[in-house]
Amino acid sequence: MDLSFLLSPEALISLVTLIFLEIVLGVDNLVFITITSNKLPKEQQHLGRKLGLAGALVMRVIFLSFASFLVHMVDPLFTVDLGFFSHGFSVRDIVLFAGGAYLIYKGIVELRGVLGLVEEKEEYAKRHDDKPQATVKRIGLAQAVGSIMVMDLVFSIDSVITAVGLANQLIIMIAAVMIAVFVMMAFIDQISDFINKHVQMKILALTFIAVIGVLLVLDGLGIHTGMEVLEMHLEKFMVYFAMVFAFVLELIQMRYVGNLARFQRECAHRDKDQKGEKAAAAEPAVSDEQE
Repeated sequence: MDLSFLLSPEALISLVTLIFLEIVLGVDNLVFITITSNKLPKEQQHLGRKLGLAGALVMRVIFLSFASFLVHMVDPLFTVDLGFFSHGFSVRDIVLFAGGAYLIYKGIVELRGVLGLVEEKEEYAKRHDDKPQATVKRIGLAQAVGSIMVMDLVFSIDSVITAVGLANQLIIMIAAVMIAVFVMMAFIDQISDFINKHVQMKILALTFIAVIGVLLVLDGLGIHTGMEVLEMHLEKFMVYFAMVFAFVLELIQMRYVGNLARFQRECAHRDKDQKGEKAAAAEPAVSDEQE
């Protein structure tokens, strides 16, 4: 089998472009994996993330193997005409609508749990042997991996269809997907730990999930500008830009809070030392008066 075409400039450009596309569009998938793996017991969360990404890789490879079918996923199956709204629904539209609706539900439910301090109340109840008012709903490893694989299909449907359009060789598409998933595997634990450690980032991630769900529902209904930036709809690009801006803003705020806390500790330590020095200087004077 002649694979010399892989070294051609066209093939390399296609490979790099697809890797970049898969990683950029995989951010929402990483957030969903983090939220889903948090429902697992602590000792299974690392394994759940890795297996979820591995399952997602298998799903994408199988998905890409049916390249000829993917071309027809955008062909309308039926049309809904309400006068003020008319749209021909394809397989892609149905998948995006259903997946988006689930993400909206998931984001809102999880966000309510965070705002309701469910995890904190459960932890407090455990320490005091009380029955918690609300508990975090735990799931099994198989259920978590299955959810991640199914949602990866929703997240990747556009990027996979785009990959079919950008690269003519199946081996290039599969190589790009594998490299992108391996990169995400390398950083998924760090991303998950960072989101879980900083509650403001968790709230931001859940909001991101819900907003992406809204965009998927609108896309499934055919409501979008039709303009694309970096192979994604303008609306999604704007949401990604807004979320990156919010993320950077949160990092700056976290840096400020950390610097302020460190400065306050230094001031408190310095004030304590000065009080100790004044007290030590006052002791000999008191002793002299007594003599």
